Amino acid sequence: MTHGLDSKWTRRRFLAASSGGAAMLAAPSYLRAQAAPIKVGILQPLTGALAFDGQQGLMGSEAAIKVINDAGGIKSLGGAKLEMAQGDARSTPDGGNAEVERLNSDGVVAIVGGFASPICLAATQAASRYDLPYIVDVGVTDAIVQRGLKNTFRFAPGFGVVSRTALDNLVKLNDAAGKPAKTVVLVHEDGLFGSGLAKLLQAELPNRGFDILDTIAHPTPARDMSNVALQIKAKNPDLLIPSSYYGEFVLLARTMQQQRIKPKGIYSILNGAASNFRFLKEFPEAAQYVMDCNHWWDPRKEAAQALRKEVEAQGKFFTYNTALNYSCVLLLADALERAASTDRAKITEALASSTFAGHIMPYGPTRFGDGQNQGAAPVNLQVQGNDIKVIFPDAFADAKPVFPVPA
Repeated sequence: MTHGLDSKWTRRRFLAASSGGAAMLAAPSYLRAQAAPIKVGILQPLTGALAFDGQQGLMGSEAAIKVINDAGGIKSLGGAKLEMAQGDARSTPDGGNAEVERLNSDGVVAIVGGFASPICLAATQAASRYDLPYIVDVGVTDAIVQRGLKNTFRFAPGFGVVSRTALDNLVKLNDAAGKPAKTVVLVHEDGLFGSGLAKLLQAELPNRGFDILDTIAHPTPARDMSNVALQIKAKNPDLLIPSSYYGEFVLLARTMQQQRIKPKGIYSILNGAASNFRFLKEFPEAAQYVMDCNHWWDPRKEAAQALRKEVEAQGKFFTYNTALNYSCVLLLADALERAASTDRAKITEALASSTFAGHIMPYGPTRFGDGQNQGAAPVNLQVQGNDIKVIFPDAFADAKPVFPVPA
């Protein structure tokens, strides 16, 4: 008999909890009262350059903890409730390291989050010293899961998988339109994430029939993108492929709009803003027709629809980080149920053997190989009108791509 959290569990209990009337279904009240709370570390960059993304991830974790607790807690541990121990990585690897040390001292059974690749690299390494299970939410750099750390589990796809999917779909997109795009300019943030992705694209794009005219790096944070925009204008590429965090891409897109720079397409990969409702709402003209290959939720799942509705009812933006962290906390709860223990080694073992399917992502069942979820996959998106549409994969696309974009 398993205590795992299946998709029915997730959907039913999310809907019940979000309506405020979830019943406590597990052990008798006297037993639940005796169960000590289970401390879970939620680590995000809540201040600094990446604070918007960190707050979005935190919101997803909070929603999942509420759902789990309102539905009776961890049944195999007498209905024990999850208790958040919040950590602020301050948008730096050193900040992430320091918070892992503090969270470990606070007695957390596991850590979820990190968001940025440099933070996740540092934080997972720090956690490994204490055999502390760590579920990475985003952190796309594949080095995170290539160091043999037994404590580290990345739920989302890394940039190797994402970039291959993005390139395959770019060829498919271009071929279907009659191959209007031949030249490309790459723009990337100069950190671990952007530089690594740019290097991979430099190697792969020529093999797919594209000529790279230039590769332009920029810092994070960046206060001005005029020079980058001028370089793009001078090269006049058919395609722009940007890999940046939220603030930098918004600034670049707005600068390009002001300077009337209109390539045949902006095809982002793991971009911080290209598939973000905040960008669409605040700068709809700059966002229009931008494409992205990125993390997303599964719009066919009732729990995903319910979470989005709840987030937007609070006047907030529903982003992939919210859905990912919501799913990551449910994954941890499933591992706790099956481990029937707060022992770190047993939780790690339960995560390693996971078949969790109760998430709200466009993934198959969770299956970890060397710490990477083999069931994880990205999707291709495009801003169309006042919405963000899924254009690939065909299995749950809700729009056809617009490419090349109208002049």
